[in-house]
Amino acid sequence: MKRTFTAPLYILATVLFGLKTYIIYRFLFNISLDNAMQEFILLLNPFVSAFLAFGLSVLFSRKWQMRYIRFISLVGSIILYINLIFYRHFSDFLTVPVLMQGSNAADLGGSVLSLIYPQDILLVLDLAIIWFLSYRYKEKMTVDYVRRKKVSTMAAIAAVVVINIGLAEVERPQLFTRGFDREYLVKNIGLFNFHVYDAVMQSKTEAQRVFADGNELPEILSYVNEEVETEKSAKFGQAEGKNVIFISLESMQSFLINNELNGEEVTPFLNSLTEDKDTYYFENFYHQTEQGKTSDSEFLVENSIYPLPRGAVFFTHGQNEYNGTPEILGQSDYTTAVFHSNNSSFWNRDVMYDSLGYDTFYDENSYDVIAEGEDQNTVGWGLMDKPFFEQSIPYLQEMDKPYYSKFITLTNHHPFDLPEEEATIDQFDSNSQTLNKYFQTARYTDEAVQQFFEQLKESGEYEDSIIVMMGDHYGISEYHNKAMSQYLGKDITPYQQVQNQRVPFFIHIPGDGNGQVMEQVAGQIDVKPTILSLLGVEAEHDIQFGNDVFAEDRKDFTALRNGDFISDEYLFTNDMCYDRLTGEPAEDMEGEEAEISGETGEQIESVCEPIQEQVTKELNYSDRIIYGDLLRFYDFQEGKEKAS
Repeated sequence: MKRTFTAPLYILATVLFGLKTYIIYRFLFNISLDNAMQEFILLLNPFVSAFLAFGLSVLFSRKWQMRYIRFISLVGSIILYINLIFYRHFSDFLTVPVLMQGSNAADLGGSVLSLIYPQDILLVLDLAIIWFLSYRYKEKMTVDYVRRKKVSTMAAIAAVVVINIGLAEVERPQLFTRGFDREYLVKNIGLFNFHVYDAVMQSKTEAQRVFADGNELPEILSYVNEEVETEKSAKFGQAEGKNVIFISLESMQSFLINNELNGEEVTPFLNSLTEDKDTYYFENFYHQTEQGKTSDSEFLVENSIYPLPRGAVFFTHGQNEYNGTPEILGQSDYTTAVFHSNNSSFWNRDVMYDSLGYDTFYDENSYDVIAEGEDQNTVGWGLMDKPFFEQSIPYLQEMDKPYYSKFITLTNHHPFDLPEEEATIDQFDSNSQTLNKYFQTARYTDEAVQQFFEQLKESGEYEDSIIVMMGDHYGISEYHNKAMSQYLGKDITPYQQVQNQRVPFFIHIPGDGNGQVMEQVAGQIDVKPTILSLLGVEAEHDIQFGNDVFAEDRKDFTALRNGDFISDEYLFTNDMCYDRLTGEPAEDMEGEEAEISGETGEQIESVCEPIQEQVTKELNYSDRIIYGDLLRFYDFQEGKEKAS
């Protein structure tokens, strides 16, 4: 009788799970691929990871092999799907610090449900096959290798892992030491190996605070003094003694400003401010947030220190010592408050605001929030922006003056839902419901801000205040690039993707009379020194990485958290250097123009490389401050390390 060959289940599971993983990588994650080598590695690493996971089953007894394979296929599928849902909103991958923020999930509600698609059921097809075969053909598909065969299998697993990592290092040198960009790690070593790497990095960063002793501060202080500090700008003290009203515009991106949909302005009020004689509008202003999104933007604004490359600093290091804007202004007799109609513990704000030095936090308990019925005034994540601003005015009037106040809006938040009766502009028509709805909620927030300006004038809070408004982070991730390309009428290249990270930044100074559109490149890291400068507040011993946006001798780049940067002349992303104004690849240095790197001693070929080295150094210094809680060793009054 002819014997039929039956492949071991661990081999079949490797093929099925590897294929599913590749399909998710290639077609559901928006991973950029620049060459054939990257294509090959992306195809290879899902099967390497699957072979590593399922191949270990040969070490188990026949009784436990099938249980192990079922368990790995289930857990692996759950990890893949959770990452997919996360990616659909954030265009990013989960990290250990983000998982520590699980308490936020209870507040996400419909935002998560909108990211689950009916066709996702197909992603469990391999799981169903593996589980069926593990029960139906248990005896035929179980292996009982002798010792030598087990050793050979382990050697084969080790070999393919080494080949994968070797190819990854060839394609991306120093892959594991340049871990700012998670996409590169997933693209080269796979999602599951990335999670292992991330867990190792988490254990290392947790140890940094324990062993920190402040010895790193002199090096960081030297860098800040030499590379960051500037002379006072001409606007220093122009708003001395004025109130500050800071408005964080949820998910507001610059492509909306002075743009139209179906012949209508999307943000007519904000557009009008770009031509207002008392307003400075910065058209090349970039958000610099990472996984902490709104909380990251707050951290940048208050500290002029970069957020972390993984997780949200509000969660992971909320009890560190800082020298935030509220604390500094409190020493100049300002009262400080945050207005945000959300759960006070969301993003760990109740803890972090105390660390930053805020006097008062007006959370959802301070507002009349009606969640249902005819008088409902909530949508999505909470109180709508118009009633939020209206109900905030009495609190603002009660504050001792001068004050520093921050307002965080909510309505223009994913999934961008809005009651039909509140919509005053049509939806866009594309394959992305997210982008389609985005224009309506952005218009609503624009109307809410206009209403707030009027209420400030009526309440007497306008004339003695400066109003600063800033988009906190992107609203439309690269997952929706096809629809964005349709709206903008251009391809979303890597260069354009960085340009899409621009967010509106307005400084409105009643009575100034010299307002204009500012072309210089700037970012959220520059907000703190700018506000302090306008108020005439000296912070000469502060440790910060931003500059007053009105200063003439500012540093010549704005760094994004993933290591990309924008300078006056160049834009760097995906290991490519572009001319910032044209978007064309920048020419390399040649001949006498070539320089020698001060970091590596090697010849510099790209015009972006010197700035890239400084960006990496600056981001690392910032991380060391946070991970080591180094500011606890620094005396901000004296400008030196504290005596031990």
